[in-house]
This record gives sequence, structure tokens and C-alpha cells, in this order.
Amino acid sequence: MASPPERPKHFSMIRELHLADLFTLGNAACGMASVFFAMFYIASGSSAHFMAAAALAPAAFIFDVLDGRIARWRHQHSALGRELDSLADIISFGVGPATLAFAAGMRGGWDMAALIYFVCCGVSRLARFNVTAETLSEGSDKVAYFEGTPIPTSVLLTAVLAFCAWQGRVGDALYGGVWSIGPADLHPLALLFVLSGSLMISKTLRIPKM
Repeated sequence: MASPPERPKHFSMIRELHLADLFTLGNAACGMASVFFAMFYIASGSSAHFMAAAALAPAAFIFDVLDGRIARWRHQHSALGRELDSLADIISFGVGPATLAFAAGMRGGWDMAALIYFVCCGVSRLARFNVTAETLSEGSDKVAYFEGTPIPTSVLLTAVLAFCAWQGRVGDALYGGVWSIGPADLHPLALLFVLSGSLMISKTLRIPKM
């Protein structure tokens, strides 16, 4: 007589996480903390909150780099790890920078359209990567190149926003000013998010992976 299947233990999923997965969750935690600090800035106007939100982007980037290196070092690759990585990235390098841009003053109708486009491009790019990663890796554990710019490149946008805040150029004082176009306003800096999103979903731009 076959024995009954073993019942799942409490917190069994957490116990099954690899070391690399914990670093991935560190990435997600930094991204979510960045969103919170951006909201604190909207409520308080304290530049310290804005700078804390901006500083968490490179912190998330460090976790993102380390989780891949640790996974290769320990030979612990899994579908769960790949999905975790993408979900963490969309928080830290998609929603986080967009929230920070909104906090910095990009709150016009066209600004919000640009930021939504940016996040949607990030989601699409990561979904495409997850679907095609196995094909692009050609049987190895590592993808040879990126199709489109990787979403962590958005840390450059965060750096631009941090520089603006450091110079006191936020709100309508953002570099480039604010334009009224039809029924809504646009800060030209928001176009950087449109450019970044467009580069992420490009299928013709191939960047070798180091």
C-alpha cells in the first residue's frame, strides 16, 4: 500500500528559496522602499526622502547583479528564480523610477501617459525575456545578449532625477520647464522615460551580456 503524500510544511516555500533568490527579494525590497520614500516626499516635501528613494535604485541594482552571479556560482538556476528576478525588476526599475518621476513633479496628463508607457514597456520587455531566455541561452546557463536595453538601465533616469532634486529643480522648475499641449501638460524630461521604454522593447537592438 502506497504511503500518503507528505503534507507541505509551514513556510515550505521560504525554506526552498536559494541564496540567489534571497538577493532577488532584497532587490524587490529596495524597490518597494523607494516607492514608499517617494510617497513620503510627496507628503512632506523633504529632500532627504527624495534622495533616499533615489539612493535605493542603485542598491537594488547591486542586489540584481549579485543574485545572477550567486546563481551561476552555486549552479542554482530555476524557473522560479527567473520569475522572481523579473517581478523584482519591474518594482525596482519600472514602478520605482516612475513613482519618483511623479514625485519630482511629472504630474501632467502627458507626463503620466509617458510614465505609464515606460512601465508597460518594462513589463513587456521582462515578459519577452522570460519567454525567450532559454532559446537565447543556446543551452548554456547564461544569455549571450540582450534584446533591447535591460530594464535596470533605468537607474540612469533615477540619477537624472536625483541631480534635479539636488539642484532644487523639481516641480515646474524641472529642466525643460513644462509645456501645455492640448488638454494636458508635459515636462520634456518625461520624454526620457518614453525613450528608455522604447529602447527596452526594441527587437533590433542587441547588447552583448557581460
